[in-house]
Amino acid sequence: MSTRGEDTSTTSGAEHQPRSLDTASENLERRREAREGERVVGGLRGQKARSWTERFLTRAMSGLIYAALILACLLLGRVATMLLVSAMAWLCCSEFYRLERLAGRMPNEVIGLSAALLYPLGALVRSDALTAITLLLMLVCGVWYVLTPRASVSDASITIFGALYAGLMFSAVVTIRASDPGFEGALLTLGTMGSVWVNDASAYLVGSRLGRHKLAPRISPNKSWEGLLGGLLGSCGIWLIVAALGVRGVGVPIALVAGVLCGIAGVIGDLFESRLKRSVGVKDAGNLIPGHGGLLDRSDSMLFACMTAYFVLHFGGIL
Repeated sequence: MSTRGEDTSTTSGAEHQPRSLDTASENLERRREAREGERVVGGLRGQKARSWTERFLTRAMSGLIYAALILACLLLGRVATMLLVSAMAWLCCSEFYRLERLAGRMPNEVIGLSAALLYPLGALVRSDALTAITLLLMLVCGVWYVLTPRASVSDASITIFGALYAGLMFSAVVTIRASDPGFEGALLTLGTMGSVWVNDASAYLVGSRLGRHKLAPRISPNKSWEGLLGGLLGSCGIWLIVAALGVRGVGVPIALVAGVLCGIAGVIGDLFESRLKRSVGVKDAGNLIPGHGGLLDRSDSMLFACMTAYFVLHFGGIL
């Protein structure tokens, strides 16, 4: 009897175990099917975390290479800085004209790109050279407009604006670097540009984690007021380091003013370019830098922030 009972118990357990495994497998399969829609669009928690990490690492590596190239030129001196900024201005202007051509406008790229290339050189040579380049740009564009029946006033205006936007505004970097040919000039310029990088990085990190209130949803849906605040704190932090090092006599009041104004100007520059891209329905102005798009996508904040830094430093008696 005991043997028969043991056999029955063993048989019952053997039958129960496969049935339990089948049920668990079916439940697992149902859960997988229920979440298939989220998996397809990358909505699972693990997929989101992996995607965010990949984007951050790509942006960080590209940003480090970009920053290292700029740092090397700043340390090499004013001429090296001017050559690099001239190349950057040319590329940014080219990407701007690409966006405008997508919008149906026909700027004269030869005139505009030539002026964008000359602005950083003019900033290094003498201050009134920038005025001369601007007047010459307008004169040449006026002649082109008169002699070209197909050209519109909009085309001529876009040609001039592109050179001013990418060339003249970028020349502020050269002006700041040229204020002191030695190490302090390089450090001041690095602090100016570094505040923009830290502002962007802090805004991205804080906004992506804590952003709840949209800053400009119609222009850039990912930007938030929380990100703006995080960026301003990062920008002020870099400027306070510049003040603590006593670079060119920058004090705490000027550092705080520069940190706040440059941070705000950087956001305006970013939104300005975002609106340009949105108006023609593209995500990036180019594809030169992995994780960032084109050079204009990487430099949009820099253009406005460095020009703002120039004004703060100039009227603050530093330049």
